[in-house]
Amino acid sequence: MSEGGWNTIESDAGVFTALIEELGVKSVQCEELFALDPSDLQALHPLYGVIFLFKYPTDRPYTMPDGPLDGSFDHGASGSIFFAAQTIQNACATQALLSVLMNKTTELDVGAHLKDFREFTMELPPEFRGEALSNSDLIREVHNSFARSVPFADETGRTGAPADAFHFIAYTHINGTLYELDGLQPAPITHGPCDADSFPAQLVAVLQRRISRYDATEIRFNLLAMCRDLRVRAHEIGDQEMLAREHIKRGDWFFENALRRHNFVGFAGEVLKGVMNDKLKQGGNEAVKKWVDESKSRASRETTELALRRKERDMGMN
Repeated sequence: MSEGGWNTIESDAGVFTALIEELGVKSVQCEELFALDPSDLQALHPLYGVIFLFKYPTDRPYTMPDGPLDGSFDHGASGSIFFAAQTIQNACATQALLSVLMNKTTELDVGAHLKDFREFTMELPPEFRGEALSNSDLIREVHNSFARSVPFADETGRTGAPADAFHFIAYTHINGTLYELDGLQPAPITHGPCDADSFPAQLVAVLQRRISRYDATEIRFNLLAMCRDLRVRAHEIGDQEMLAREHIKRGDWFFENALRRHNFVGFAGEVLKGVMNDKLKQGGNEAVKKWVDESKSRASRETTELALRRKERDMGMN
């Protein structure tokens, strides 16, 4: 990306939780959901909203001239709720996250920066809010600190089929209404009356209708629930087992995020050279060829097994 650009980030609970914390928000985390079950959402009460990742349909529109396929545009809502148009590519992950946080400022401590940002931008129309978001150095730098590492560039000039485009949007309940907040749409989309108690069931119904419009073979969906820090809950109810489990999970997230931010190309190159030299000493080129063939075979098996596990997991989203 050019200087000042936004990079893609993963739909991962650890990434989004760290992103939330680095923006200055207190006692909020994300949890990944593996099935569309209202009880799973209810178990995370208080639930502030969800972030939904899906393949952006290029062959069929989600909205028609008279409105969206599901729900209706609420053009008057932007004056009372935070809704920003997406004005720059790859910003949708953080924009979806902020679409929830900025509409829960009476419930959450979002920190001084986001509080000031909201107060300033609420006087602006959605397209200018999007510009302000895109031009925020802090928000962009935090977002880009979780960018996927791409250490290798394809310099062969080969072009293949265009990559699938994926998009993040938010769902949350605001002022007694279930809203879908998508910066690529002209206005917030309302899905009817909703409160904290009815939000899980109503949200699941909306998502099920949305997913059903895709081919049955499409399973690439991801759902992150934004809830109160589970360590706080565990401490309040005195659940030491839960607290220990959450601390372990945070440690895993910290380690995984550290790996995401580090470029291991140089290290991997030195290890590979050492192994190659060792194999050459053992048996020359034949030993190297055997090692490479065995590694390819093992990698193929592991890739197949991982794909099967992911398919079994993602089937729960349908």
